[in-house]
Amino acid sequence: MKILLPVDGSELSLKAVRLAVDLLRQGLSGTLVLANVQEPATLYEMVVAPDGEVLRRVATAAGVDALQAAEALVLAEGVVYEREVATGDPAHMLVEIGERFGCDMIIMGARGIGAMRSALLGSVSQEVLHAAQVPVVIVKPDQD
Repeated sequence: MKILLPVDGSELSLKAVRLAVDLLRQGLSGTLVLANVQEPATLYEMVVAPDGEVLRRVATAAGVDALQAAEALVLAEGVVYEREVATGDPAHMLVEIGERFGCDMIIMGARGIGAMRSALLGSVSQEVLHAAQVPVVIVKPDQD
């Protein structure tokens, strides 16, 4: 089984990584795909940047940085993984990455935003849940 793990550097995305690692530790046979999607450059950034290559390098560096903690967790457990950093609409790109890597499942964190805001704006996890053709596990924040 191949599991896609969207990682944005947040504690909630790391909680999703820990869940996937626990599943593998408990006997699930599989590998992981750690993915980070950077938002496209704003119009201001495109005007100010000397060239598009600079924006691409900055986005890639930010994505690699966001993946570091997740990679450390996975490496500590000796789990086989691949990684992908992309730029674009996060939900769309995550579904595309999952399809391209042949993932059988997606495990991702939810932001935990309120129902009204979620209804108005949507969320990446909701969009992925509806667009993905594979099972999606949404990891919620701990209740305090």
